[in-house]
Amino acid sequence: MRLWIGLHLPRLPLEVFCPSWSADTLTAVLDHEVVLAASEEARRAGVLPGMRRGGALMMAPEIQLHERVPEREAEALQAVAMALLQFTPQVAEGEEATLLMDVGASLRLFGGIRRLCALVRTSLRTLGFTAMLGVAPTARGAWLLARGGAGRALKIDSMTRRLHRLPASLLPPARPYMAWLEGIGCLSVGDVARLPRPGLQRRCGRDLLDVLDAALGHTAEMFRWIEAPANFQARLELFGRIENTDLLLAGACRLLQQMTGWLNARQLAVARIVLLLEHERGRVARPPTPVEIVLAEAVWRDDHLVRLLKERLAKLTLEAPVIGLVLEAPNVKPMAPLSDSLFPEPGGSVEDRLRLFELLLARLGPENVLQAAPKADYRPEHANAWVSVQQKVRAADIAARLPPGGLPRPAWLLPKPIALLVRDHRPFYCSPLRMVSAAERIEAGWWSDTQTRDYFIAVGEDNAHYWVFRERLPGGEEEAEPRWYLHGLFG
Repeated sequence: MRLWIGLHLPRLPLEVFCPSWSADTLTAVLDHEVVLAASEEARRAGVLPGMRRGGALMMAPEIQLHERVPEREAEALQAVAMALLQFTPQVAEGEEATLLMDVGASLRLFGGIRRLCALVRTSLRTLGFTAMLGVAPTARGAWLLARGGAGRALKIDSMTRRLHRLPASLLPPARPYMAWLEGIGCLSVGDVARLPRPGLQRRCGRDLLDVLDAALGHTAEMFRWIEAPANFQARLELFGRIENTDLLLAGACRLLQQMTGWLNARQLAVARIVLLLEHERGRVARPPTPVEIVLAEAVWRDDHLVRLLKERLAKLTLEAPVIGLVLEAPNVKPMAPLSDSLFPEPGGSVEDRLRLFELLLARLGPENVLQAAPKADYRPEHANAWVSVQQKVRAADIAARLPPGGLPRPAWLLPKPIALLVRDHRPFYCSPLRMVSAAERIEAGWWSDTQTRDYFIAVGEDNAHYWVFRERLPGGEEEAEPRWYLHGLFG
């Protein structure tokens, strides 16, 4: 089943036109002498969209008026389209600030049309936009439902009924002839569709019939799909000089939404992102502050990246106010398919553990999140080291760390061996110790720290198990009383 979602953005946010505006100022944007958007302070003063320039100046003489900037509107629409690519690769731009999405193949993936519409609205809110959504089996039908705020119609019959109730002025080719149509009583799309086609074509032209046929599904439609660029870079100019890192997260989320759409459209996953914090320009210019996020496992969703950026920005101290954000994805790789294992791994998947480690790294720093790094050395003190979880540990080193012959090792190794007392020729630690294993002889470290020891598993009177060793002197020398040390404890 082919299904379309139409998104109409009736009013773009004021910061799209005036990036330097402040909420507590009287600001409005004009489109051919008509107010297109106004700040909250201007609304309280009585300035509303649709008002003429003279009326706005009469209501608020001190208001700041700005001309409409079509280039900024196109950039905003392109940003929305880039974010919507995460839901379907078939996104096209329609007339009058409208986007069209062919979502027929995406319904099962996202859990149905209701769930998909909710996700689209959430993405738009993250971007800072609001839109009216229309759903229909045809693209032009979805466009008309979105422009008229008529909701969803999943079947041709219900779509036709909804379209027939819409005002005829929504049809772009009918607008030049609205005086004539109103004069003959044609006020809705249904009234126009019921007129004789030959006479309607002679009076209004072929374009009106083409729009009606496309909306009702009588003719096929052709579109030019929006393509994702080869490389990703998105920029956001902030509405003021930001000195609090908490306020930067909302702008970063807007850029991450665009990157998510780009990654899904290109079937890529990102392993490293760089968020550049731009500062003042001119004589006091300074280079941008980079915030880099390196991932152990490449991702193509933004939820994990948002958590990592939140932790990194919370620890960042700004040396200068931020006026803009730039997000780059310099390290990408092909998107890996999800695991097809029948039985999920207990305790969560490998990706879940890697995401936890990345979150801890962002919160605590790489020097405070460590992992064991086994070494190919028989000496217990040198057989293991602690390195950051960002470093990779070779499988050969892990194999070399395993004890020979399957001999057990204690769960707790003391930082430094403790010398033991000897009573009645037996080592003593809280009670006399009894050897319950054969000796494990370790002779290594001739190149740096020579060790010649015989290790035993010993048991005390409280049934606690200890790992002890008897030191052997080099050269075969023997003492009257051997020296014993405690080196580890068994759990």
